[in-house]
Amino acid sequence: MSISDKKKTWQDTTVAKNIAKAPERKAEFRTTSNIELERCFTPDFDYPAHDESLGFPGQYPFTRGVQPTMYRGRFWTMRQYAGFGTAKESNERYKYLLQAGQTGLSVAFDLPTQMGYDSDAAMAAGEVGKVGVAIDSLADMEVLFDGIPLDQVSTSMTINSTAAILLAMYIAVAEKQGVSPDKISGTIQNDILKEYMARGTYIYPPQESMRIITDIFAYCKDCVPKWNTISISGYHIREAGSSAVQEVAFTLADGIAYVDAAVKAGLAVDEFAPRLAFFFNAHNNLLEEVAKFRAARRMWSKIMKERFGAKDPRSMMLRFHTQTAGCTLTAQQPDNNIMRVTIQALAAVLGGTQSLHTNSRDEALALPTEDSVRIALRTQQVIAYESGAADSIDPLAGSFLVESLTDQIEEAASAYIEKIDKLGGAVEAISRGFQQKEIQDSAYAYQRAIETEDLIIVGVNKFTVKGEAAPELLKIKEEVEIAQRKSLAEMKAGRDNGKVQEALKALEAAAKGTDNLMPPILDAVRAYATLGEIADVMRGVFGVHRETVVL
Repeated sequence: MSISDKKKTWQDTTVAKNIAKAPERKAEFRTTSNIELERCFTPDFDYPAHDESLGFPGQYPFTRGVQPTMYRGRFWTMRQYAGFGTAKESNERYKYLLQAGQTGLSVAFDLPTQMGYDSDAAMAAGEVGKVGVAIDSLADMEVLFDGIPLDQVSTSMTINSTAAILLAMYIAVAEKQGVSPDKISGTIQNDILKEYMARGTYIYPPQESMRIITDIFAYCKDCVPKWNTISISGYHIREAGSSAVQEVAFTLADGIAYVDAAVKAGLAVDEFAPRLAFFFNAHNNLLEEVAKFRAARRMWSKIMKERFGAKDPRSMMLRFHTQTAGCTLTAQQPDNNIMRVTIQALAAVLGGTQSLHTNSRDEALALPTEDSVRIALRTQQVIAYESGAADSIDPLAGSFLVESLTDQIEEAASAYIEKIDKLGGAVEAISRGFQQKEIQDSAYAYQRAIETEDLIIVGVNKFTVKGEAAPELLKIKEEVEIAQRKSLAEMKAGRDNGKVQEALKALEAAAKGTDNLMPPILDAVRAYATLGEIADVMRGVFGVHRETVVL
């Protein structure tokens, strides 16, 4: 069948069905010169070298996108990662962002919450509410989402070692709003493997952490079917200093480990794989980043089909959220970060992301101000409504440069995955420090290139300005920690502590046995057991992980 015949078949079937479900944003897509744009551009002649690997949007191997109409059906979800101080302050920021046109929430938690400590713990001193919102119990979660109907908004939560607890709190808040778990939608990051190799907010040893993750898969499959149970993250791998190729390779290797663990736990691939999601970084090299996203999609589809025998096309789709690269933001001349973020956001859109967060200009210095957040959100809106980049599906497909980069990234990332397989898989390779060493070497080479000016960073090692004024910054006051500890003490004094202890004992019994952990965690949350109390029960049973030292 010729390319033109295949294109007609694709338009007559897949696209038609998709448009019937979600009409296109407008009847016609035209340039400012009144030139009409096709939905999807393909060569008018047979191109065997790329025909099979390119295909069409919404079809295996999904190189060109996971939906047949992509942004012509609807734009990507526009999220702004936010959270600071108390739940009340963060709730106010979420409402501000929703009023400004944000289409999905993205919650940032403070370090004690991420690490399983309550705000009154000694380990939490000085960190309460600093890099995210402090959540100690269901009471805080109720305030965080006060006035926000959870059946009408999709919420992403960047949380890993305590993901099961925060998901349980979200479910409980929805219940209090009268919304059943099968009606809520969103994502928990829940990707512990990248924590061991690149970020560090782990609690339990790898095998016990993998059990919690597969328990979440199994529970949500039956009870919270619209929830994305994991966001397999390359973002933090890239932030730690990896290359684009390493980001793809190590992320997909982690994905393989999660799928393998779930299958070994007795889950059928097509029961849980459609709810897997990914999270990637958008860095500065525009065309490499576009090719990276396309290569990752194609690789994952092949992995799921050929390695795990998936039959459902949804199991083969790599759906992903993107965040612009925090590691590229500079404290020097922070307004330059607006341009960097624009390029990175454009790369994500041209690469076919399903969801996007754009960093704010002042995030190399502090949490972003409202003005900075608004500019970051407006960046997405300008790309969506004014640039024309979203008017045709996979607009850079067929570019000799982009297709060559896509092929080369796939080849190099596949070679890394083969190395990891030979080491026994991602978990074993992490325990040996393989990925950590590769990331460290890459980060060192990148920094050396900056210092020798082989790589120019505008405003840092070239085009510098002396005596530049510091911008106005958002600062978290020390009173936040005092207030949070006070409210936590009041909550503990007012709850039924006998009920709390009963729920925690049931959780301990489940952790020592083989029962799914989500139901007892949810019961503990409903009784207003704190995040720290729940995490401590599992610490007592599972132990804690100690970092692998890479020499």
